[in-house]
Amino acid sequence: MSAPTPSTLPFLALFMAVLLPGCGPKGPGYTSATHDMVAELESLVADADPMQNPWDNERRLAILNAQPVPNDPVQKLQLQGNVAQEFLLSGRAQLAATAFELMIKNVEDAPEIAPDGYVTTLRQLLGLAYLRLGEQENCIDAHVASACILPFDPSAEHKNTRGARSALETFQALERTGGATSTTRYLMNVAAMALGEHPNAMPSGHILSPEQMLGPHTPGTIEAFPDVAGNIGLDVRGLSGGSITEDFDGDGDLDVVVSSWGLLDQMRYFSNEGDRGFVERTQAAGLEGQRGGLNMKHADYDNDGDFDILVLRGAWLGRAGYYPNSLLQNQGDGVFIDVTSEAGMLSFHPTQVAEWNDFDGDGFLDVFIGNESTRESQHSSQLYRNNGDGSFSDVASDAGLDMVGYVKGATSADIDQDGDPDLYISMLGEANRLFENREGRFYEISAGVQRPYNSFPTWFFDYNQDGLPDLLALGYGGDMDTLTLALTSSGARTAKPTIPRLYRNDGDKTFTDVTESTGLEVFAKAMGSNYGDLDNDGFPDFYIGTGDPDFRSLVPNRMFRNNDGNGFEDVTLAGRFGHLQKGHGVSFADLDSDGDQDVHIVMGGAFSGDVYHNAVFQNPGTGDNKAIVVELEGVSTNRAGVGATIRAVIGDRSVYGTVTTGGSFGANPHAVHLGLGKATRVDSLEITWPWNRGTQVFTDLEAGQRYTITESSERLASRVATQ
Repeated sequence: MSAPTPSTLPFLALFMAVLLPGCGPKGPGYTSATHDMVAELESLVADADPMQNPWDNERRLAILNAQPVPNDPVQKLQLQGNVAQEFLLSGRAQLAATAFELMIKNVEDAPEIAPDGYVTTLRQLLGLAYLRLGEQENCIDAHVASACILPFDPSAEHKNTRGARSALETFQALERTGGATSTTRYLMNVAAMALGEHPNAMPSGHILSPEQMLGPHTPGTIEAFPDVAGNIGLDVRGLSGGSITEDFDGDGDLDVVVSSWGLLDQMRYFSNEGDRGFVERTQAAGLEGQRGGLNMKHADYDNDGDFDILVLRGAWLGRAGYYPNSLLQNQGDGVFIDVTSEAGMLSFHPTQVAEWNDFDGDGFLDVFIGNESTRESQHSSQLYRNNGDGSFSDVASDAGLDMVGYVKGATSADIDQDGDPDLYISMLGEANRLFENREGRFYEISAGVQRPYNSFPTWFFDYNQDGLPDLLALGYGGDMDTLTLALTSSGARTAKPTIPRLYRNDGDKTFTDVTESTGLEVFAKAMGSNYGDLDNDGFPDFYIGTGDPDFRSLVPNRMFRNNDGNGFEDVTLAGRFGHLQKGHGVSFADLDSDGDQDVHIVMGGAFSGDVYHNAVFQNPGTGDNKAIVVELEGVSTNRAGVGATIRAVIGDRSVYGTVTTGGSFGANPHAVHLGLGKATRVDSLEITWPWNRGTQVFTDLEAGQRYTITESSERLASRVATQ
């Protein structure tokens, strides 16, 4: 019988929560269709075989613990390893550490039952289990806002030191015995920081400063953004998921909706109550029982003046990913009902990708859904045409978009300024694809935007403010070993992590790769990401949520500030954005209505034990820089004006914006926030409606205002946008 190999930490993962009673929701928004969806989701999980799904950690652990202990010592060691791994992945770090220590003793007492190097691997896992124990006891159970943010503030240092202390000692022992790797050295630095003993506790030659862990940065260009999620009621704990910021109940304040990707993890709705902060009203919103969803995208698909939500499910699951999405219709006051089946959108595919736009020019929003295909499990992407009566028809084949691939992002913009939205699709493991829209049918064009080949979130934005939509595609290739090797001067020459690609729109259906010249040749393994304007200077900045499911992956999230359209500066350290926890859905939004944009991000990983608190980085203020907010109301165009462009002329410069929710993983409000720099007035404001439906111009507008503009109307409604 062959000797066992320790179970490795999987690259991709899904946590499916312990089943909850399938009694269905009651109260506002309750319909039979909502009940049917809730029951369907619970049934799918109940019928799944946990042993065929390596990400169902809770139920896998229960099954493994129920197995009889084999008499054969090799088989016994294999079972112990499987149980120890599930202890770790399900969040039972102390039990995992105890199990790994017992395995180490057993192998040291009987070396013949394991291959060479087995004990070293177990010690690496032991150090990780102890580090996770310290995180659970300090950063999660005794959470403080500064926890896990580089560089560690004294308030973030661990008060209960047993986990980090044992992790540090385990990693130090690996260094002495020759079992260290670039990743264990990286984690040793993290453990020393958590104890407040960095760099003194580090062996000579292996000290990593926060600057090295982040890469080149620009100090002092912005002030620190404190995490205020706990102060305002938004520090909810969960796994990876989506973030939406929007005024769902029509009271003028931005609300927040979050998801957690466990297939029975509850979506949560938080109403903005002004000075009272955010109050959860999930049940009152009719969302009880709406579970799971790695991502969500919202839109006013029925043109009734409020925003609806599309929940996307099944991502990363491959053959096990046959889960339905949910279309949730807003009843006008922030109460939702499930209309998926009624709308003709009930289907079963793995996805987290959707892009709303009026792709055929009929005044109603359609939606592209990019599904994930593998060699064993094929899922064509879908284009749901809005029929204008609340229903949709899948026209992907007729429109040329029934492509098959591992789709991880999608974004749309009018790249050639002909009035209709074109579509870019980000793929994992193959070339990205750009499709030109020709009267509702799509034709692939090369345009030089295929890279990176391991691509994830993506979006169009006008980074240089020349009136043309440029394109950013963020990379997801490379693992922790690649990253940590790249942090050292010797390893930087051999490690080849995937870098993002920024493409400047040349105005002739081609793009130029300006990644290097704009300072973005950086490794940031991107998951959730989005863009906004941190300093109200009129140039879009962006935040990258980083990491992967690997428990070793404690990679700082990163913020990049736009330097007047000439390039980007890494302001992660200056702004205190370098959170080590895994970042997912990101939204830029003025949550406190003070005239500048804050940043909301869903934190948490994939395995059931990798939970964390969501964060809200509050903007400290933009000094003399001001902004205006423009909200559009379409008439012949879709009601929210998606796809319309806005140009604010200020002296000899122009500031451009487009009605969109921003990046492909996370969702900003539809109202466009335009930074004006130090200008106090706007000379003219020009609205160009999509599908060549006309242009409106308004003159002499005041900064610091929120303007509502109705298509074809000469009237301009405004109210103060700041407090």
